[in-house]
Amino acid sequence: MNPESPGKPRRRPRYSGNHPRRFAEKYKELNASRYPETVAQVLAAGKTPAGMHRPICLAEILELFQLKPGMTVADATLGYGGHARAMLECIQPGGLLVGLDTDPLELPKTEARLRAAGIAAEALRVHHSNFAALPRILATEGLEGVDCILADLGCSSMQLDNPERGFSFKHDGPLDLRMNPRKGLPATEWLGKQDQDGLARMLAENADEPRAEAIAAQIIAQQSREPLATTRGLAEVVREALSAVGKFSEAEQKATLQRVFQAVRIAVNDEFSALETFLRFLPSCLKPGGCVAVLTFHSGEDRRVKKFFQASRQNGLYEAIADEPIRPKAAEIQSNPRAASAKLRWARRSLDG
Repeated sequence: MNPESPGKPRRRPRYSGNHPRRFAEKYKELNASRYPETVAQVLAAGKTPAGMHRPICLAEILELFQLKPGMTVADATLGYGGHARAMLECIQPGGLLVGLDTDPLELPKTEARLRAAGIAAEALRVHHSNFAALPRILATEGLEGVDCILADLGCSSMQLDNPERGFSFKHDGPLDLRMNPRKGLPATEWLGKQDQDGLARMLAENADEPRAEAIAAQIIAQQSREPLATTRGLAEVVREALSAVGKFSEAEQKATLQRVFQAVRIAVNDEFSALETFLRFLPSCLKPGGCVAVLTFHSGEDRRVKKFFQASRQNGLYEAIADEPIRPKAAEIQSNPRAASAKLRWARRSLDG
C-alpha cells in the first residue's frame, strides 16, 4: 500500500541528522514532553527550541512585582506563558491572572499547556484580545484594577520560527507577518498599497533604518514588476538595495533585514497605535500602588513607553518610574541571544492618583 494512501496516517517528516534545518523536521523539539533530552541539548547550546519561547528578564520582573498569594495580575501578552506560569506560582493560593493574546493559533496551545501544569480555572482567565483592550477585559472579569501588569512587546519565538507565519527571513515562507492571521492584510497585500515616499517614512519611523529611501525605492521597483509574495523575496530585494549603495558585511546585511522585517510587521499589525492606546489607559487598570512592567525590543517602542511614563508621573498618575531601562544580564543574553535587544521599563501607580 502507498504510505500516503487514505488507508494509513500521513508519515511525519523525517528527522534528518542531528541538526535538522527545516521547521517541520524539528518534531523532537516541538514535542518537549516526549523528547526532553533533545530540548535540553538545544537549550544548553544557547538556542531556543522550535515552538518554544523563553521568558526574558523573568527574575527582574518578579523582583519588581513582589508578588504574594491572593494578588491579581494581568499578562497583557500571554505568548508562550513562561512569565504567566512563574507569576501564577507566586500568587497562589487565591490569586488570579488574566491573560490576553492576539494570536488565535498560539493562545489555545498556551492555555492547554498552563492547564496541564495544574493551573485551575479560577486562577487563570484567558482572552483572545489585543492588549489595547485591557480595560474592557478587566471590566468583563469584574475587576476595577489589578496589582501588577506585564506587557512583553516582542514577537514570540513560536511565530519567528514557523515559516508559515512569515515573520522571519531565515526560512522562506509566505510574506504575512500578522500577529492574528485571521485579521487585517498580510504584508504582501499591505506592501502593494504603499508608495515610495510613504514606505521610506515607515522604514525610518518604525525601524530607524538609515537606508530607508534606497530600500523603499528597490521594493517599489520590484512591486511594479511582480508583487512580493515570500519572505525570501523581500530579503533578496533588501540585499539588492544594499549592494546598490555600498559594500556591507553579512552582519550589517542581517541587521538591516531584521530592521526591515520588524518595521513591516509593526505597520501590518498597527502596533504603535495599539501600544499608545494601551499606555493611555494603563493607569486606570492598576490598583493604587500597583506596578506595570513593559518589555520592549525596539527603540520606537521604548521611546513611547518612556514618554508616556514620564508624562503620567508629571500628571501625578505614577509615583515612580524607571529612570533608565533594565537590561538583561550577560548570562541571560549568552543563554538566550534573543534577549539582547530587550529593555524593561516599569512604573508604579500613585496611591492617590
